[in-house]
Amino acid sequence: MADNNSVAGGQPVMRKINYQVIIVQVLVAIFLCINFMLIITFSMKDFFYTTMRYILFANTLVSDCVLLIVTDSILILSYFRITMQMQFCLFIVMSSSMYNFVTPITLTAMTLERYVAICMPLRHSELCSSRSALPTLLIIQGLSFVPCFLILSTFFALASLSLYKEYKVCSVEMLLLHSWQGHFRSGISQVYFLIMFIAIVFSYIEIMKVAKAASGENKKSTWKGLRTVILHGFQLLLCLIQLLCPFIEGAVLQINFLLFVNVRYFNYIMFSLAPRCLSPLIYGLRDEKFFLALKYYTLCGFAKNKSLDLTH
Repeated sequence: MADNNSVAGGQPVMRKINYQVIIVQVLVAIFLCINFMLIITFSMKDFFYTTMRYILFANTLVSDCVLLIVTDSILILSYFRITMQMQFCLFIVMSSSMYNFVTPITLTAMTLERYVAICMPLRHSELCSSRSALPTLLIIQGLSFVPCFLILSTFFALASLSLYKEYKVCSVEMLLLHSWQGHFRSGISQVYFLIMFIAIVFSYIEIMKVAKAASGENKKSTWKGLRTVILHGFQLLLCLIQLLCPFIEGAVLQINFLLFVNVRYFNYIMFSLAPRCLSPLIYGLRDEKFFLALKYYTLCGFAKNKSLDLTH
């Protein structure tokens, strides 16, 4: 790192990093406060935690909070050059890698839930009941752990025993002992990207067919569901681009360190923080039931009592 700083001019790079770190801390604090408020709102009404789409929404909130805390911790440790044993770094990196996939996979599940609700309404209560919530969450966690497991397996196969006792600045790049591991990691992300992209496009096309054939109140509800799928698709696109960012950053690092710092900063803001603020927008503000409950608890009960009537 010292060599890279000298190439980039030393002190100017550190001042720029300092400015960027402060902005990131402010944004992370704001997003965490909003997400915690939404999680509290979710936990206050049994209607929410007995409804599949709200359960999946809460899963994205928890996932986003964990990811923001872990990645921000890595950022701070890296900035202050705090070293730790590799075995502890592995746990932090494993958490970061896993929760990178939890949110996009959950968004895909939420899109499929909307597809079932609109295109298969008679089977929605059966396929998306509260009883199937726990198996669904376990499947999401399992699918999210697979890429992490594969990447860690390559590291365990190549790393020497002495490496685990070494003290280094923790980062995801510590797992990449050979260049082919970076390509392998990128390949896994692209496979997930393709599968989730197909699921989103399939759901969009099927809902569009129903929207064109619907009429009256059903047509209004269907188009609202279609807009939700579009927002999920945009949010998912940002999350999936984030999965490809390490591959891009690795290539940029070989060219210029200052450019690498700027690219990593842009990627973190655009593809890590931005998608996490869309979840509150989609369900915290656009969803009438959740917005009424959020408004009630935010105002500490001073809102009208009818805001808690969520049964209809």
